[in-house]
Amino acid sequence: MKLRIIVFIGVLLCVIIASCQSEAEQDFKRYYTGGAIIYKDKCQNCHGAKGEGLSSLIPPLTDTAYLKKNKAELGCFIKYGIKETIVTINGKAFEGAMPANVDLTPIEIAKLLTYVGNSFGNKMGTIAFEEADADLAKCE
Repeated sequence: MKLRIIVFIGVLLCVIIASCQSEAEQDFKRYYTGGAIIYKDKCQNCHGAKGEGLSSLIPPLTDTAYLKKNKAELGCFIKYGIKETIVTINGKAFEGAMPANVDLTPIEIAKLLTYVGNSFGNKMGTIAFEEADADLAKCE
């Protein structure tokens, strides 16, 4: 009987602690976790499990300065791919094409950007659906 009470109190405490997270923290965790799944399915094969890229063929996703500077275009790169040489990342220019992912929705792109933007040494916070959707509307 005492063991059941202790287990019940333990479960209750876990629920209370989990419910104390702010909505922003919960959103971040949902976006980040969903983005990790999308990354593994759509991006990891080329960019690597640690975002390291591949020599001079595929750029790494570890250059926080590049990601922050080009934040508004990242969704376009993911959705529509890249056909031209990418500007210098970590002192290297990258040539070659990145395939389009036109099947990804704006919410999936927001999740993917949240994951990439907060992995591999990056700290960009949550990229919300609204932000990704607005950036995608500006793609040329």
